[in-house]
Amino acid sequence: MIDKKLEEAFNDQINKELYSEYLYLAMKVKFMEWNLQGFVNWFDVQVQEEHAHGMGMFNYLDERGGNIDLRAIERPEVKGNTPLEIFEHVLEHEQYVTSRINHLADVAEEVKDRAALHLLDWYIKEQVEEEANVGGLLATLRLIGDDKKALLILDKDLAARTFVQPVIG
Repeated sequence: MIDKKLEEAFNDQINKELYSEYLYLAMKVKFMEWNLQGFVNWFDVQVQEEHAHGMGMFNYLDERGGNIDLRAIERPEVKGNTPLEIFEHVLEHEQYVTSRINHLADVAEEVKDRAALHLLDWYIKEQVEEEANVGGLLATLRLIGDDKKALLILDKDLAARTFVQPVIG
């Protein structure tokens, strides 16, 4: 049986992961409006990843005999009116998610739940990768500036991204 304080922290993080899915879906809409299909694909993959992250925690909590408490998902607000501004928001959001996963790991350490720490190690590594990927895209978008041809080349590159179901834990 999982500690109640850790159960609460997992339920909170499940909500954060599903919010991330919803936020990236809203960001996808912006790129659909701009007809940047490669960016649309990038966000499609991101939506699937966030869903998988949330469900990984959902399934873990169930396996540990915890009570799953599905909470209302806040309406997402997309900050930014350009690809660069939106990806700055993506990085800001990923850094927030990293801080929340670190908090969850702090709770697992506090209650000495080694199984949870083992699971959360995967999420911590995943967040390093997420921030690095977004940081790379941001660097490219900054380099591109107002060059529409370069933006279309990046868009074409982003169309090749595919979703790979993560093996969590």
